[in-house]
Amino acid sequence: MAMSRRSALRTVAGSTAALAATVKLSPALRAANTAAADSKLKGRIHPSVCKWCYNSIPLDDFCKSAKEIGLVSVELLEIKDFPTLKQHELTCAMVSGVPGGITSGLNRIENHDKIVQYFEKALPAAAEFGAPNVICFSGNRGGMSDEQGIENCAIGLKRIAPVAEKHNVTVCMELLNSKRTHKDYMCDHTAWGVELVKRVGSERFKLLYDIFHMQIMEGDLVDTIRENHQYIAHYHTGGVPGRAEIDDTQEINYPRVMQAILETGFKGFVAQEFVPKRSDPIASLRQGVQICDV
Repeated sequence: MAMSRRSALRTVAGSTAALAATVKLSPALRAANTAAADSKLKGRIHPSVCKWCYNSIPLDDFCKSAKEIGLVSVELLEIKDFPTLKQHELTCAMVSGVPGGITSGLNRIENHDKIVQYFEKALPAAAEFGAPNVICFSGNRGGMSDEQGIENCAIGLKRIAPVAEKHNVTVCMELLNSKRTHKDYMCDHTAWGVELVKRVGSERFKLLYDIFHMQIMEGDLVDTIRENHQYIAHYHTGGVPGRAEIDDTQEINYPRVMQAILETGFKGFVAQEFVPKRSDPIASLRQGVQICDV
């Protein structure tokens, strides 16, 4: 598919206990878990999918297919998409739409006001709908030191955290690779992200651990997840190399990684974020969900 995630997000931009409670109490999740049971998924992993990977399929049609597979959520959508998700008894496990997208983020003080204003509107809307997480990004380095970037991000996030805490929605900064896909992106190593979480000091700010990206940057997935799971609220998948299907055509042992995630006591969502290369994208999605359903 021609569209990249960067361009998709640019278009859109135009805590552990409470998260577990959301999973248990949300009517959308209860209904979706019933769908998972009907589709014979084990349901220990709450399955989601990133819509941008299937941009050629209208959202309504895609939601029907997602529900048939047993998915709980369709994510990286905007607040305006909530009514369609509601019609299909799906949630949005990771809400998108933050100003500046991936490249112009919280590491620049001059971006803070518009990002804070966005979260002041997005967090209550997410809470009302039952969406547990809203995404944010560090932005690119652009010559800035990593230490200065952490300091600047923490300043902005400390303005957002009280709103997130009030509405019981988690703000998640995504870990992305700067080696191949997102050149110069600052939040590109787990250690950097973990240090930022510690400095912000709120249960409502955590990391989106993208397995695809961190395999490219670091490897050592299972031990990294074990050692840092308390700082992670959400996971994404993708085949390495190439971000295609997550089967044996790529190098990551996804069943083992999923088992490691479950062993940490994780109760949140794992979203498929691979771009299908085969002719039937829904069949590829179904296969990906089944691979992760350990």
